[in-house]
Amino acid sequence: MRNSSAARAVGKLNFEIMIWFDKELSIEKLKPLGPNTMGEYLGIEWVEVGKDFLKAKMPVDHRTIQPYGLLHGGASCALAETIGSVGSAMVVDHSKFFCVGLEINANHIRGAREGFVTGVAMPLHLGNSTHVWDIKIYDEKEKLICVSRLTVAVLKRQ
Repeated sequence: MRNSSAARAVGKLNFEIMIWFDKELSIEKLKPLGPNTMGEYLGIEWVEVGKDFLKAKMPVDHRTIQPYGLLHGGASCALAETIGSVGSAMVVDHSKFFCVGLEINANHIRGAREGFVTGVAMPLHLGNSTHVWDIKIYDEKEKLICVSRLTVAVLKRQ
């Protein structure tokens, strides 16, 4: 996948330290978020936790294609929102805040017919009340499939 230094060269945030509230965040700590969710149904699997990004993959199969045999745009959005929403949840203190999606947009660049697609989410903005994530989805040949932006609300627990 495209490395984060190349992404930063085009104006993204440059985080010198790990952004996660839990400084020891790992794939194993993300796995409990999957059971009985859309992510589990679609076959989304966590691939990597970086200091300022999350990466997950999703199969292109009977669960994620549209009638023409191409990856469904809604499946791409589900992958993007899953990675970005979990990213926001991992940035905040769960005892004080929770995160919910406000808006997602996606530009579908090219189709995928088989294999896996991989999404990489990096924050564009991590504010007190909103987060904005840039999610890029690639096929197995590292060709760009979809570009998505997710805005998340950070809400105080009552």
